[in-house]
Parts: sequence; structure tokens; C-alpha cells
Amino acid sequence: MMRYHLRRLCTIAVSILLVALTCPPCLAKTWHFTYSVFFPATHGQAHAAAAWSQEVEKKSGGRIKITMFPGGTLTNAKTCFDGVVSGISDIGMSVFAYNRGRFPVMEACDLPMGYPNGLTATRVVNSYFKATAPKELDKVKVLYLHAHGPGLLHTRKPVKSLSDLKGMKIRSTGLSAKVVKALGGVPVAMPQSSTYEALQKSVVEGTFGPVEVLKGWRQADVIASTTLCQSVGYTTTMYVVMNKRKWAMLPQDLQSIMEETSEQWIDVHGKAWDDLDTAGLAYSLEKGNGSIALSSDEKAAWERLVTPVVTDYIARVHAAGLSGENLVETLKSTIAQESQKK
Repeated sequence: MMRYHLRRLCTIAVSILLVALTCPPCLAKTWHFTYSVFFPATHGQAHAAAAWSQEVEKKSGGRIKITMFPGGTLTNAKTCFDGVVSGISDIGMSVFAYNRGRFPVMEACDLPMGYPNGLTATRVVNSYFKATAPKELDKVKVLYLHAHGPGLLHTRKPVKSLSDLKGMKIRSTGLSAKVVKALGGVPVAMPQSSTYEALQKSVVEGTFGPVEVLKGWRQADVIASTTLCQSVGYTTTMYVVMNKRKWAMLPQDLQSIMEETSEQWIDVHGKAWDDLDTAGLAYSLEKGNGSIALSSDEKAAWERLVTPVVTDYIARVHAAGLSGENLVETLKSTIAQESQKK
């Protein structure tokens, strides 16, 4: 009788093992993550974020499920990073500049370096992050970064010169606020989500931002002109980060899937920024708005005036124990390298 029971137990154990080996999905854990995105659901960058989520789910065979909360409905743009750190959301996308002074190494990317387009800017900020490995991001798992094309000036009345801009209240964030001040304007800090109403009610007279805001955030409805000041074009760096504890709990194969997909999505976002810029300009022109190219003299004057923004950055981070010179040189060389790629 004892031998019979032993044989039965062995048979059952072997059957369980065979089921586990031949049907891993039956025993595989499904990981559910929340994703806070500050872009509205209709924005092209929210679409890119949703596509990333779907690709991760597909590649994981459904073992990862991501629920996206666009439009800052879970955490707003400013609290998004802390929301990821504390676990309010598992993944978050927002803007470094909305927490001014907190990310000094990454802040260099937003300097007015004359970025040519969104694809280059997005590749630059990712390469720069890998080269500098900033400790300021140690509390999260950085999945990838992205950045818009050159930030330009969009105003309620045409701005052809520095004299036109002098004293105007211009919406700006982070280092773009310093650019506005250097050019003689009055910077007014606010997120994109508040800019439409501020322009509509003349709380501000203009905004610095990529051309995509003219359609993506409907700002072409409340401006009259875009000044094509690409030579002082800055970018705004955006992060996609994950709660570090949730990341550490993931099996290695799922971590690899998320990392590989994130690497692919760098160019997805970069190209999306450029497509959005093209659509934004077309939308603005359809609305009857104008665009103004700076004269050669004005262009030189604008470039000269924003130079102190870079030297000020170097001095500020030096006071915090960082080599601003090395960071800026790393950024410049990265821009040069990435600009040569197709």
C-alpha cells in the first residue's frame, strides 16, 4: 500500500511539472502598471506613449498590462516625477523643467543651442544622459527621454525685432525663462496646459515653444504670428521613468523587453515631434497667422544676448559642485555627432 501511494504521489508531481513546462502562461504572473502622462489624450506624443505601452504588452505576451492616464489626470505635470518615486504611478512622462533646479545635469539640454529638429534633439538628450549618468535620476529607472524641435516665439502681435519684444510678457519654463529675460521680455512661468487660456485672456502676450503647440495645444487659435528664431532655439527635455521598486520586481526577460522597446521608441518620439511641428505650422497658416524670419542683424543680436544664459548655467552648477564646462562641452559634441546622422 505504501509503495502504491508513493507511486501516486510521484505521478502527480510529474504531471504538475509537465503542465508547468508545457504551459508557462498558466503560471506566469501578469504585471499591471499605471502610466501618468501630462499630454492630453489627443496629442501626438500621447499617441506615441500609448503605442509604446501596446508594444510592451504585445512583446511580453500580455504579461505586462499598462493603463495610461493622459492629461495629468493621475499626477499633474509638476508632481509627475515625485508621483513615480512615491508609487502614486508606476510610470510617468513629464518635463524636467517643471521642477526647476532639481535636475542640474539634465538642465543643460534645455540651453539655447540652436537644435535643428525634434529627432536630433531627442537623440541628443538620450545620448547625453547615457554619457553623464546623472545621480539626480538615481531614484527612478529611466526608460527613455525625448525632446521637441527648436522652441520659437509665438505672439499675439508680430515680433520682428528685439525692440518689438522688449517688455512683453512671455510664457516660458525652465531655462527658456532665462532666454526670454535675456532678450528683453518678461518671463511668466506656466505649463502648456495653462497657456491657451493665458494667451486668450492676455495674461501673457506670447509663448516660447515648439511649433507643434500651435495645433497640439490649439495655441494657433490665440496667437497671430511666429518669429522664426531657430538660431537661439532651445529644446525641452521630457522623461519617461519608472518606479525603481516596481522595476526591480520585474523578471529579467520583462525588463529586457521594456528596455529594448524604449530604445526603439526614442526615434518614434523624435520623428513624431517633427511631424507635429509640420502639422502645427500648417494649422497656424490656415488660421491666417503669419511667420517672420529674423534679419541677419537681428539674428546676430539675439544670439549675442542669449550667450550669458549658457555662462550663467555653467556658474550655477559649478557652485553645486558640478563641472558646467564639461557638461556643456559634452552636450555640444553630442549635438554635433547626432546632427550628422540621418
